[in-house]
Amino acid sequence: MSLQPDRLGAVTTHPRSPPRRTEAYEDLFAQAPVIFAALSGPSHLLQAANPAFFEAFGGGPAQTGTPIGELIPELGPQGVLGRLDAVYRTGTTFRARGARLVLGAPGREREGFFDFTYEPRRDAVGEVDGVIVIAVDTTVHHHAQLLAAEQRILLEQIARDAPLGSILTGMARAIEDLSPDLIVSVLLADPGGRQLRHGTGPSLPAFYNEAIDGIPIGADVGSCGTAAYLRVPVIATDIATDHRWEDYREVAARAGLAACWSTPILGTDDRLLGTFAMYHRAPKAPEEKDLALSAAFARIAALAIERHRALEAGRAAQEREREAREDLAFVLDASTAITREPHYADCLQRLARLTVPTLAPLCSVHVQEDGRTRRIAVAAASPAEEDLLASPVLAGHVDRAVARVLASGATETGHPAAPPGDRPGLPGLPGVTGYVSVPLATLGRTFGVLTLLATDRPLDGHAVALAEELARRAASSADNAHQFSDRVQLARDLQAGLRPPQLPRIPGADLAAYYHPAGEGLEVGGDFYDVFPLPDDRWAFMIGDVCGRGALAANTTGMVRHTARAAARLLHDPADVVAAINDALTGSPLDEEHFVSLVYGELRHAGSHLALELIRAGHVPPLVRRADGTVEHLVQSGLLLGIGPEFHGASCRLDLAPGDSLVLVTDGITEARSATGEFFDEHRLTDALFALPGTASGAAGLIEAVHAAVTAFAGRSTPDDQAALVLTAT
Repeated sequence: MSLQPDRLGAVTTHPRSPPRRTEAYEDLFAQAPVIFAALSGPSHLLQAANPAFFEAFGGGPAQTGTPIGELIPELGPQGVLGRLDAVYRTGTTFRARGARLVLGAPGREREGFFDFTYEPRRDAVGEVDGVIVIAVDTTVHHHAQLLAAEQRILLEQIARDAPLGSILTGMARAIEDLSPDLIVSVLLADPGGRQLRHGTGPSLPAFYNEAIDGIPIGADVGSCGTAAYLRVPVIATDIATDHRWEDYREVAARAGLAACWSTPILGTDDRLLGTFAMYHRAPKAPEEKDLALSAAFARIAALAIERHRALEAGRAAQEREREAREDLAFVLDASTAITREPHYADCLQRLARLTVPTLAPLCSVHVQEDGRTRRIAVAAASPAEEDLLASPVLAGHVDRAVARVLASGATETGHPAAPPGDRPGLPGLPGVTGYVSVPLATLGRTFGVLTLLATDRPLDGHAVALAEELARRAASSADNAHQFSDRVQLARDLQAGLRPPQLPRIPGADLAAYYHPAGEGLEVGGDFYDVFPLPDDRWAFMIGDVCGRGALAANTTGMVRHTARAAARLLHDPADVVAAINDALTGSPLDEEHFVSLVYGELRHAGSHLALELIRAGHVPPLVRRADGTVEHLVQSGLLLGIGPEFHGASCRLDLAPGDSLVLVTDGITEARSATGEFFDEHRLTDALFALPGTASGAAGLIEAVHAAVTAFAGRSTPDDQAALVLTAT
């Protein structure tokens, strides 16, 4: 309210009698939209007033001549009479903007806002004899401003993505503040469009909000259910007599509700979003302004609900995207980890471990081999779950499910139902709330079953789908691992057949050997060694390397060993034996690139020492480690075998006293590379042998020293086979 006192001069220069002035006032203000009243004397008798005055303040023309304080007693406590007294006494005009007045008898009060001018009225001699009141009713404008401000606040909250409940409740309270005789409620349509759920109703009793939460959308279901069904406003001026309120009349009466006007809230696509209802405590029909207010706030509610649903849809989409990324990451990480396991059993054990507890707290994997089914892997989230799987009853149930899945090739699930109040469980299996058995299949053949068991809650479709996808990927990896394991075992079996199963015992000599295949040993390598007896208490020994790997290398190795064993019994010169091996290689249909490096020798016991004669054909030079720790290189050389029709090479004779050792290695040892690409070479091999103390190590100690030195230098993984043979005189 703004107060603007203003000293005015005389309003008339000619005396007029009161009747004549009253007539003039009536002529001037009778049809004016402004409120006019002429008050006379210090008691402010109502001398004249226009219809707008009586419409705003009540009463009628018959009440003229009555003091204004008696006519409108509620003005006194609000300071109006005191202000009239001041204007009458001082002759000073008083103006007030947006003054608030509460009018009406107790129980029927109404709020109004006015722009007032209180102007002193003067007689012919200039004395104040009354007060002229001119006012403009600004209630509608004031309410419109408040309404616009509330709407702006609500729109700002919608733009800031405030919670829907806060927006709707704020809207309801704003309307109720503007119109204290109204009670506001908002109901929201459920996703299926069949029910209305509680949105807000801050001034309604809790029992009433609960009673209408979930009401069906249909004809004759109160005002709101009907409005949602018909998609038009529904007005019940008297709930007590309206047939649409038959099922809700009693609860409405308990809540003190007598009238209800409901407007459907429709989205931009004409989809039903909910209803906006205004209640009255007395039977009443809505005025035009009430319908406009309802329509305006229904539109705001629609904006808030649509914004909320869009945000919820966005968050749901983000959550689905996040879950999809997590699922994909889990499947990719798990399948990658499974693929890295080269061996069949390890692959399936890794599969079981990865599913726990991400998919379920308990997992087992069964495979079918040679017509029999066996459990190959198991994983549990805790010892309690592991004990549960050990139960014969549960094991039997799983075995039967596995048998069915192996036969059908289809996933089997168990989702037990639980009586109300009970924890769900499989019949006869307390503690197990569900299971899924997924086939492990490849190339149209089911070879195993992945079984997940839940102990806290039933397995949902999401877990089943992940299990099926993981099983599909793991089945391929497991099948590859199975083939890999078979090939490794085959290679090991073949490789073992190309080496002596164990080294023989030679009087006066201590023997030790070492063989390490390249990589996983998937293919048969070309490195070999052999020791075998000869006539006349002689022994033959050899170590060699066939170029290449695989079946052809194995065939070549077998040819060399068998030729050597046959020729050595007939020929007494190592050079002749090596020449016979060369003849066999060059005369065979093998690829010419499969040449062979070889050290072949023979030994006999000569009293206090061992006498050796050996020949080298393109192989790593033999080393002799003497008992005093010194190391010698035998550098006599001959050509590689298998590259020409004739072999030329010279034998080397050597005596080994007790403690002396002959060390033979393949180039997989001398050519082992460090991380920087350096070769281990013969010098580092010499250093490893020289560093050993005394003769206490024997042949096995020398082998261990060579292996440790190479591993420390190049690591355990090697691109080439490694073999070594050590002969120590005793």
